[in-house]
Amino acid sequence: MDDLNSSTSESLLDTAGTLLPTVTDTTRVPTGSAVLLIDTMAQQVVDANPVATRLVRGLGLPVSFASWCAAAGVVPLSDQETPAAEAVLASLRDGRGIALRSTRAGDDTVSWAVGLPLTGAPEGLSGRAVVVLLPVAGLQEGAGPVAPPDGLQMRAAVASHLSFTISDPSLPDDPLIWVNPAFTRATGYAADEVIGRNCRFLQGAGTDPASARRIRSALEDGEAVGETLLNYRKDGTPFWNQVVISPVLDEAGEVTHRVGIQTDVTDRVHDDRRRALELDVVQRQNERLSLLAGITQALVSLFDEEAGAALLPDLVAPHFGSWCAVVVVDDQDRPRLVHVAARDAARAGDVALLERSQRWAFESPEISDMLAADGNTVPAPFAVDVDVLPSRTTPDELAALRRLGLGSAIVVPLRGRDRVIGVLVVVSTDDVDAFSPDDVHDIVALGARSGLALDNARLYRREHDAAVTLQRSMLPEIVEAPGLDCAALYVPASVGADVGGDWYDVVPLPSGQVAVSVGDVVGHDIRAAASMGQLRSVLRSEAWSGRSPSEVVTGMDDLVRGLGMADMATCVFALLDPPDEEGTRQVTYTRAGHPAPLLLRRDGTVELLDGALTTPVGAPTIGEELPESVARLRAGDSLLLFTDGLVERRDRSLRLQLADLHRRAGEIETGMDAVGVRDAIVEVCADGDTEDDTCILVVRNVPTAETGDVPASPGTTDR
Repeated sequence: MDDLNSSTSESLLDTAGTLLPTVTDTTRVPTGSAVLLIDTMAQQVVDANPVATRLVRGLGLPVSFASWCAAAGVVPLSDQETPAAEAVLASLRDGRGIALRSTRAGDDTVSWAVGLPLTGAPEGLSGRAVVVLLPVAGLQEGAGPVAPPDGLQMRAAVASHLSFTISDPSLPDDPLIWVNPAFTRATGYAADEVIGRNCRFLQGAGTDPASARRIRSALEDGEAVGETLLNYRKDGTPFWNQVVISPVLDEAGEVTHRVGIQTDVTDRVHDDRRRALELDVVQRQNERLSLLAGITQALVSLFDEEAGAALLPDLVAPHFGSWCAVVVVDDQDRPRLVHVAARDAARAGDVALLERSQRWAFESPEISDMLAADGNTVPAPFAVDVDVLPSRTTPDELAALRRLGLGSAIVVPLRGRDRVIGVLVVVSTDDVDAFSPDDVHDIVALGARSGLALDNARLYRREHDAAVTLQRSMLPEIVEAPGLDCAALYVPASVGADVGGDWYDVVPLPSGQVAVSVGDVVGHDIRAAASMGQLRSVLRSEAWSGRSPSEVVTGMDDLVRGLGMADMATCVFALLDPPDEEGTRQVTYTRAGHPAPLLLRRDGTVELLDGALTTPVGAPTIGEELPESVARLRAGDSLLLFTDGLVERRDRSLRLQLADLHRRAGEIETGMDAVGVRDAIVEVCADGDTEDDTCILVVRNVPTAETGDVPASPGTTDR
């Protein structure tokens, strides 16, 4: 082995670092390598590290290398007929190394054996060589000796160019007693400059003390250790050193030497750090985009400009600056401070004070200028001019502002489609450097997104108000009907952006009958509301002619389909006859695809008027004559007609909701007037946001004076 050389191609060494364990993960450093000290003349193993000792449990030292290989159960990977010791020694002489496989049952361990003669070592180590079995992976059965599997030649190159050192722990300070030429090339130190010194001379100002302590602690415990730490060459240049130090034991189990294997992995560390930095940048960009998207979605989902403007500071404060505020302008361009929010919840008192006393915001030139700015103004952070604040704030405002923080600020516009509708003010306790370029970009983008969201909410409010006003204007005032107490209610949907075509009507007829109806035009827009007005007028006209309920609905259906007055509609139409001698009224009704009315008896029982069902208005009908059903409305009873918005919920079955309404209606207090019944029904159905407009009409048959009850009262409408 004396002619063992390290002349493997330098070009292989340049890329060998990519085959070493990840340097940022010290748990992958190969501290499990077996290290042997061999007497090359006697071909005996004279010392071994704990890993090598465990491979041949019970085998004492010194021992022949052939006996050690047999006890370790290793054979050449490519030629298992040749004795392992002979094959290893033969392969090591030409410096190319050899792949070994364990023959133990259930053990698929593969290692690459490399060795170095201790040329120039002190007396006692002359004629010796270090043999290291490096664990490798990915070797395939049947690989040839000339063409080992992918990566194997590279591992051999790495092994032959690794920096090897041997130290003697029996001497004071565990000095180096031998280094190979690769060590001198890597560090710039000649062998005579390092022999007799502890290898800590490679450490410097940038070396991690914790890594050095871990190495020291492991060596004191007699354990192998692997670390990657910053070392320094002789000329002062730093390099990242992946080092593995393993103790070598004699036959008595005492540590005689320590073998160090070192590799310059500077390029790997820098590449890992660069990749980590790039990943961090991408992650932060994704987090910022998610933040902007989340805030925007929260505003868009409100459909309420006032609520959105009030929510925006609470969404922004935890992420940017120390505190923030939103100022909006109304349709007459008058500014108004909506809300202030601070990152520190303990500043709630100061926030409340600034919201009550708004002079500080209205007299801020930065806020005023941004509200009046055109689309070319670029927001930028600025230092808060604390000296001028006393002249435009009250003492209490100034004190609150100081407690919240007045280092720097940025004012960004909340821009709608055609003008600035407000500003977002973000203030930091630090100077202008507190706002990084990314922060400025995100705050400006957030202002643009929020401005559009708030402008959409404003436009929705205008259109919604117009539609609701139109619909309410076409709903009738409930007129007095002799002997009847009537109450109605129209409620727009609490969610969504439009109104529908719901209606109710009570019409006393010349015949003494009273026509009542509730209906719903399909659709949620101004067109549906306008169609509702037309259908209600048609229904009144048909009813006034004295026709039966089926004839009234048939006539309305003909006009809808003939003139295209609406896409489709549902309704329930009923005629209430004058009371008989007992005060009972006959109710004749038909339902065009509409939910069944409820008849609330004065004794607390509830009947479902689910007869006379036909197709919706505007849809093809079966047969020529629509069905009719009859019910009896006794004195003190109430008839409840409603649209499906009263019970319809997206997360529950309409059938189950109708059954629940039937049950709850029987639980309300008896003897109430129409308004009381109406309000009680609304209360039992009030279980969150409604997803559709709602119409309710309650018609109570008032008992006559002979029964001792009160006479009929004028109808009541709540719109």
